[in-house]
Amino acid sequence: MIPEIVILAMIAVFLGLRLYSVLGRRAEHEEEPVPRRIEGQDAPNLPQPKQAAQPAPRAVTEHEAKPDVLPVVERGVQSIIASDRTFDIVNFLEGAKGAYGMVLEAFWNGDKETLRELCDESVYEGFAQAIDAREEAGETLDNRLIRIEDASIRDAEVERKEARITVRFVADIAAVTRDSDGTMVAGSLDDAIESRDIWTFARRTDSRAPDWLLVETDEG
Repeated sequence: MIPEIVILAMIAVFLGLRLYSVLGRRAEHEEEPVPRRIEGQDAPNLPQPKQAAQPAPRAVTEHEAKPDVLPVVERGVQSIIASDRTFDIVNFLEGAKGAYGMVLEAFWNGDKETLRELCDESVYEGFAQAIDAREEAGETLDNRLIRIEDASIRDAEVERKEARITVRFVADIAAVTRDSDGTMVAGSLDDAIESRDIWTFARRTDSRAPDWLLVETDEG
């Protein structure tokens, strides 16, 4: 009788282990997370059509990025950048072009106040004397800046915290001089003449003021 009980007990244990193994595996499978659809995707992932390879953009060379800086003055420009991290050569040239037009307009119109703001003392005095002489002669200028053909840096340096940049301007200007009666005595508004000027601008690199002053003028 005892051997039969032992045999039945072994059979029960065997069946229990089999049942546990089956239920345990099923439970494990039932607890596995069900794959969910990725947000924003309503369709299964499908092979995407191949796109034609786009050519890599051509690298812009240093001289192409700064076309108005001659190689011979590159060292001077770099010395200004080292002394003033806010300096940008493109912005400077745009500002120089604007200053060129403003100074010419102020001189032609006899606007000494604007000239004093844009020029240092020596350059201002030269313009002021020319304006006074013109007014004493009873003459007025009816000049117009048609266009600036070119503006290129010819020299650049830093000395004792003062940055100096020389720019050569090539511009078309229509120039007319009138007497006290308004009669044209020289020039023509129909035929613009080419003007070549070499102007030097300066600024203290340790100054918070961003303005450059015109410190020297010459023909070129």
